[in-house]
Amino acid sequence: MEIVNLLFVLIFINYVFFIGLLIWGFSKVKSFQQTDSGNKIGFSIVIPFRNEEHNLPDLLESLTKLNYPKEHFEIIFVDDASKDNSARVINNWRMENPWIHLTILDNVRISKSPKKDAITRAVMIAKHPWIITTDADCVVQPEWLSVYDAYIKVNASAEMIAGAVKFPTKGFLLSHFQQMDMLSLQGASIGSFGLEEAFMCNGANFAYTKTLFSDLKGFHGNNHIASGDDVFLLQKAIANFPEKVRYLKNQEAIVTTKPEKSWLKLFKQRVRWASKATAYESDFAKGLAILVFLANFTLLCGLVLSFFNLMQIQFLITLLFVKFIVDFILMYQANRFLKMRMYSVVVSSLIYPFFSTLVALYSLIGGFEWKRENIR
Repeated sequence: MEIVNLLFVLIFINYVFFIGLLIWGFSKVKSFQQTDSGNKIGFSIVIPFRNEEHNLPDLLESLTKLNYPKEHFEIIFVDDASKDNSARVINNWRMENPWIHLTILDNVRISKSPKKDAITRAVMIAKHPWIITTDADCVVQPEWLSVYDAYIKVNASAEMIAGAVKFPTKGFLLSHFQQMDMLSLQGASIGSFGLEEAFMCNGANFAYTKTLFSDLKGFHGNNHIASGDDVFLLQKAIANFPEKVRYLKNQEAIVTTKPEKSWLKLFKQRVRWASKATAYESDFAKGLAILVFLANFTLLCGLVLSFFNLMQIQFLITLLFVKFIVDFILMYQANRFLKMRMYSVVVSSLIYPFFSTLVALYSLIGGFEWKRENIR
């Protein structure tokens, strides 16, 4: 068992090292303070959707409150074969807000990735130089576009900008678990930008120029993968034009999204996300994904071994404590920016190894679904 113990220790030493790097990288990404930026940049807000009748009203209300000149932004909705009243909700809203430049398109599927097809279709008819994407179940803040505008003016070389996403601070265990998971993901995302090893972002708050999208040939090369409209485009940009990629760390630019309503839906969502890892181009991203899996899988193996008295429970508790401490530091750091409530941190940390390992294993052997459509 000494060899097994040594192996476990080596895995956790590497895990602590990598998470420590992310913590350091996070501190290197400085907060941006908005200033009056004068003449405004044009944005085309792209929102793919499918069967979002119940989520759209909140998003639409937030878009109504955007504090940005109407002539400098448009909204492009792309309907991917919705079977509910989503389009009617949008059209009713348009009649109530005729001053907003709005277009509704039907998606044209040309690949195995409906969302990438939807974004590509919208980019082709977009009137403004900057594309900014969000999701139908999100809420944006009034200064969302203004902050991006000011940031672009200060960072003239930027052509791709990732922004933060968070969950509302309410709900019960399922919601709190997702909040803790989101803190980890956002902490890792921002930390990777600080290390100049960016590999992850969120399409619910993601901006890039039409020129860069064209230079990268859009989603060519990864549109056979149903998910990943955000991370694969980011990784292509990092590989080809790293000097053009930035992270916008500003609280008024944070987009709020809704958590999944059941453990099963959350599991399917995380499987969808995890399925992208095997196609990552970044060695740092692949190494981190492997280490996260090994650390969580090691804890489960240790639990089994200790149950059969093949490993001392004190040793397992020590490993769990070490992991909890470094994870907590990263989450706490992220929460100082995102300002969610860190409820059930301990409980979530105990659940996570089981949940994460199951997601990782299933993503390798099972299929996943995007909305209501099964995709393999």
